Amino acid sequence: MIKNRRAFITGLKSTILTTNEKKFLKKYKPWGVIIFSRNIKSFHQLNMLTKSIKKIFKDNNYPILIDEEGGRVNRFKKLFDTSIFTGNFFGNIYKKDKRKFYLYYKIFSKQLSFILKSTGININTLPVLDVRRKYSDNVIGDRSFSYDPMIVSKIGDFCIDQFTKNNIGTVIKHIPGHGLAKVDSHKKTPIVKEKISKLNKKDFYSFRNKKSFFAMTAHIIYSDIDETNTATHSKKVIKLIRNKIRFKNIIISDDISMKGLKFPIMENTKRAFSAGCNIVLHCNGNIKEMTIVAKNSPKINKFIITKTSQFYKILS
Repeated sequence: MIKNRRAFITGLKSTILTTNEKKFLKKYKPWGVIIFSRNIKSFHQLNMLTKSIKKIFKDNNYPILIDEEGGRVNRFKKLFDTSIFTGNFFGNIYKKDKRKFYLYYKIFSKQLSFILKSTGININTLPVLDVRRKYSDNVIGDRSFSYDPMIVSKIGDFCIDQFTKNNIGTVIKHIPGHGLAKVDSHKKTPIVKEKISKLNKKDFYSFRNKKSFFAMTAHIIYSDIDETNTATHSKKVIKLIRNKIRFKNIIISDDISMKGLKFPIMENTKRAFSAGCNIVLHCNGNIKEMTIVAKNSPKINKFIITKTSQFYKILS
């Protein structure tokens, strides 16, 4: 039953479920599970892993996520090479020849969706809608489609549409925009000092009115909106995401164990929910940390149940 789950997504340690992980999943019932390279040895093995997860929940639609953008972010890198398919690669084609772009991206999304579905995965954490900026940290870099927010937005719409048609959910990231960050939020807390009027015109623009079922927050302080809290922990920024950017579906935090958040795991988890994140993401597969996140994650509410049910309808 969807309604019995808790509002967090968890990572796993290896290529099969350990006894402790099975007990953990049965006891705490996370909303979803996320897959990384460490969990992939072969297509067959991955399929068996995802089946074993779904069997626990008696749910063939149980949410299983992966970061498979292409380019640098390729969790299937042991099995096939997508290093050429960066956001920048597709953005450049779009600028030169839109018809060629639509053809290329349609093929890319169809083939990738087939691989994901055949291995039991139903959510891909793309598109990256961060607008590329000069002099910013390379954590985004060529993962972005363009320096032009209009191009980023239009490619993003097409990406969401294609993956949805191919029965895969998408997660737009990193809302409301990571492009101006001068440090990597995996390591430090970026502080963006740009005025909100300029952010609305560029960095936030590419995220507006997106039909993705899911969005992932940025662990960034936007000091003109909230001097103290990252977007993940900021009621003001989450309110802006809802009311100005007009994202109406499920908001997921970026990984709650990243160093861009300055508190211990328990506090990071509580603050994300308090700010308005619907679901908290924890990635590293550390069972002690996973348990802390689980114990501090509420049961999913009616909003999440409704949106999850809507997502399930595209999977059939």
